[in-house]
Amino acid sequence: MNVLMLNGSPRVNGNTSIALKEMEKIFNAEGIESETIQIGNQDIRSCIACNTCYEKGKCVFDDVVNEIAPKFEACDGLVIASPVYYASANATLVALLTRLFYSTHFDKTMKVGASVVCARRGGLSATFDELNKFFTISGMPVASSQYWNSIHGREPGQASEDLEGLQTMRTLARNMTFLMKSIALGKEKYGLPEREEFVRTNFIH
Repeated sequence: MNVLMLNGSPRVNGNTSIALKEMEKIFNAEGIESETIQIGNQDIRSCIACNTCYEKGKCVFDDVVNEIAPKFEACDGLVIASPVYYASANATLVALLTRLFYSTHFDKTMKVGASVVCARRGGLSATFDELNKFFTISGMPVASSQYWNSIHGREPGQASEDLEGLQTMRTLARNMTFLMKSIALGKEKYGLPEREEFVRTNFIH
């Protein structure tokens, strides 16, 4: 089994990285492969809603989004992590996620998702909610921990002093591992839940 982790911080070895590395330790101990891709320091434009992806099967802007797409399809779990900017995720990460989720048409049902947020002080829960919406619109179960999936730190390395935050990351990784393994067993024995034909409405009459 494998987990794809997307780091939305522009700082390669910043506090967000500390949170992900704490999770990576648990994944390794549990026999789960993981790969982290640094997103926040890349030049990623936003979606323009051209719908070309429905014709070509990939985003019209051929950048890291299209490179990540097959990794996303192959993974059993996805972790998206971001520092907090004005009670919101890094705009670069949001641009990538918007295009990644919209342009990939494979079934994401029952891939496990987890969001991780890092800040000096506030805005964590708002950012946490924002990131989780990518999972819940896609039929992806959301992994939880012992607290909201957050860690604190401002100066480089300060997150390593947040003992509760580090424990939250370890617990999250263990819970995510359990969910992925349980879902794999459930698929084998019961298959995926029945899906109805999708009904799209703009107004209810």
